[in-house]
Amino acid sequence: MDWARMLAYVTGTVDQELLARNEYLAAENRIIKAQLNGRLKLSDAERGALGEIGHRLGRQALAEVATVAQPDTILGWYRKLVARKFGGSKARRGPGRPRINREVEQLIMRMASENRSWGYDRIAGALANLRHEVSDQTVGNVLRRHGLPPAPERKRTTSWAAFIRTHMDLLAGTDFFTAEVLTLRGLVTYYVLFFIHLESRRVAIAGITVHPNEVWMKQMARNATMDELGALLNCRYLLHDRDTKFTRSFRAILASGRVEPLALPARSPNLNAYAERWVRSVKEECLSKVILFGERSLRRALSNYVDHYHAERNHQGKGNVLLFPRDTERHRAGPVRCRERLGGLLRYYHREAA
Repeated sequence: MDWARMLAYVTGTVDQELLARNEYLAAENRIIKAQLNGRLKLSDAERGALGEIGHRLGRQALAEVATVAQPDTILGWYRKLVARKFGGSKARRGPGRPRINREVEQLIMRMASENRSWGYDRIAGALANLRHEVSDQTVGNVLRRHGLPPAPERKRTTSWAAFIRTHMDLLAGTDFFTAEVLTLRGLVTYYVLFFIHLESRRVAIAGITVHPNEVWMKQMARNATMDELGALLNCRYLLHDRDTKFTRSFRAILASGRVEPLALPARSPNLNAYAERWVRSVKEECLSKVILFGERSLRRALSNYVDHYHAERNHQGKGNVLLFPRDTERHRAGPVRCRERLGGLLRYYHREAA
């Protein structure tokens, strides 16, 4: 056998072996990919390596062997590699100024959200006070990137949280809760109407009744808006849900007493969160732990709890302090005493004057 025929034979054998190997590897890749149940997640380095080999093979060969992605995709990885996006170079920078750090970006968002009338220049100036040199154009770019409009549009709308913060001292909330009471007629449901001042958290039990009809509600509104005595003294707005017990006449009497009733959207208890939280507290800490015999028992339990809530219970939402501490019990020395209410259900520890 001459050398030409021998070389052709060897070359053909090698080509056939390479084809068989490639066919095997392609089949193996398909099986592995199927076992992984979906698309492979490749790192940038892995895409770069496949892209480089794929470029040497060419599109036609890739169409026969590639299983992890389409040939055009793999060739695209190579182009990105050439553009140094997969090269790992930290020295290469894109055009324009470098992006600001995350802390400054969060400050821009915070200032714009908390100060709706502040424009780009004002925010840039406030950042300069904090030793962050940022242009007004950068401020605008950040706000646009996060979907926040410029000041003229932001200040036309006020969020509910901002409204609450701004008018906290003028706002009160109201709501009903029920209590099951044992009577000679059996178990009776009583309705309790209360008001809570949002700034101070002071609670007033407005009334307790079995029949919260319109006549009773009108009287509650008159009582609440009495000069110098009403539970809504110095309040400008009253938040309430859309319970039908808050009748039109009830709201009209409030308005005549210079208190504007604000009916909240349906199914939105979080908008009257302070009232909702108080209902939860009085039920969990008091009413769920006592058996009420008659209306008088209910009134006594609520009176004791309200006194405890105001002067003997620490409030995490107000700095974990007492709302209205008694001056006579602010002693740093003296024996520790415990005041018990409702048979020890509610306890308060204080120092007695020496």
